[in-house]
Amino acid sequence: MNSRKSLDRVPSWVPATGHALRHAGVHFDAVRIGGFLGEDVAYRLMEFTDFQAGPIVREATGARNLYFLLPPGTAAVHAWPPPVRALTRDGRGGEAFVGIPALHGMTWPLDWRSPPTDEDPFVEPGLLHEMAVRAVRST
Repeated sequence: MNSRKSLDRVPSWVPATGHALRHAGVHFDAVRIGGFLGEDVAYRLMEFTDFQAGPIVREATGARNLYFLLPPGTAAVHAWPPPVRALTRDGRGGEAFVGIPALHGMTWPLDWRSPPTDEDPFVEPGLLHEMAVRAVRST
């Protein structure tokens, strides 16, 4: 069982029920990785952090993307390997919205692969970059 501590306060960008679209670059930057590669990166990151990875949102339909949520303004610092894509507000990639599920209840087709916690409100950008590069090289 995961020994993560629950949130004392829910971040303002997490909806109370269902799911909601949030503009990348405002409350968080996001890194989108699709399908098996996304699951591979998530697993590597979670294993390395003893399942304290920070917020990762998973889509259950379509491309089955995973969205790794980073502190605002940090995703553009790294050169992400294709097909990994940074979603920011820097104007280079256009506007992007990320679906964010509630922490509990019915949120299909989105869920938390790893929810935000007080200790880990975001994924660490440098570590995510390292894991993404490793996963892309191994495919």
